[in-house]
Amino acid sequence: MRAFNSTLAGFGTTVFEVMSRLAKEHQTINLGQGFPDQEGPAAMLDALASATREFPNQYPPMMGVPELRQAVAAHDGRFYGLEADWQTEVMVCSGATEALAASILALVEPGDDVVLFEPLYDSYLPMVKRAGGNPRLVRLEPPDWQIPWDQLEAAFTDKTKCILFNTPMNPTGKIFSHDELTSIGKLLEKFDCYAICDEVYEHLVFDGRDHIPLMTLPGMRERCIRIASAGKTFSMTGWKVGYITAAPALLSIVAKAHQFLVFTTPPNLQRAVAYGLDNEQKWYTQLGGNLQVKRDLLESGLRAVGFDVLPCHSTYFMNVDFRALGFDGNDVDFCRYLTIEAGVTVVPVSALYASDDIDHLVRFCFCKRDEVLNAAVDRLSAHFVKDTA
Repeated sequence: MRAFNSTLAGFGTTVFEVMSRLAKEHQTINLGQGFPDQEGPAAMLDALASATREFPNQYPPMMGVPELRQAVAAHDGRFYGLEADWQTEVMVCSGATEALAASILALVEPGDDVVLFEPLYDSYLPMVKRAGGNPRLVRLEPPDWQIPWDQLEAAFTDKTKCILFNTPMNPTGKIFSHDELTSIGKLLEKFDCYAICDEVYEHLVFDGRDHIPLMTLPGMRERCIRIASAGKTFSMTGWKVGYITAAPALLSIVAKAHQFLVFTTPPNLQRAVAYGLDNEQKWYTQLGGNLQVKRDLLESGLRAVGFDVLPCHSTYFMNVDFRALGFDGNDVDFCRYLTIEAGVTVVPVSALYASDDIDHLVRFCFCKRDEVLNAAVDRLSAHFVKDTA
């Protein structure tokens, strides 16, 4: 038999799916995969039902229904002062992951360099490599995840086509500051390249911090593809509705990739999301504060168990160092141990690096009901207290 695609064959099943299967097998509390266990605004479900009944359930426009594209443009204007023409600068995708794939395929040609920070969302490397790009990885080190500026600048070359980065950042919880973004922007101008900006956690920020799109900085409007997600904004991750804002020249080439990936996105979901962006702003602007309370609840419990909890200023996730518990093994071993022996499932952070030499951190997801978080802490406490008694 002839070989399959060598790039994709080299990657295993995503770690989130692997750990979720293990969680089901052992009937554990799953704090690994990042999805909330509480639904978003009830009014959006009513809007979805109405859209399903009142509008055609046939192919909508490839770029997205006008209602949602207008709502995205209005949202970006309200929150960031961006003036986007919904007809030429906004496109709807089937989730942010598809938006990322379309953006990478649109920009990257074989031999192009792509700068990425690690740890990184697990779709980045496969898609960059499948497009023929050369990943140029810049590592952010725990616990503070500061950018090593000498290494970042060295990663840019005359072959660099773009930087792809996530802010607010999964899994670190880092929010890139205005100064950091300004410095990244200077590199884009110096090397005449683009930025794919994964901003799906834009409303999930804590401690009075602000999310700043790189696109809003001087000189960046024509260089940035901004990607956002209704799934994260409204805690409806199964809906898989994402959207892109970009200058017309950029968006037109991304649209050509999009049309051959999925072509379009269910129209009833699009219209329900449009309703949400326009009418449920109070809900999604309060989400960050609600998640901050859950972060604090879980952090307090994990510290009491003996974990070293790293700072977390955004997203659904916190990273913890388990070495203080005396476990003799790496993060993959520890995740299996917690699942099988303690009944709690988490994700090894080494899976989000290209190499596995950082192997002492695991990622907990805290976008769960308080009783679920408390139950997980109770299991961990009982297990480790038992082991040390």
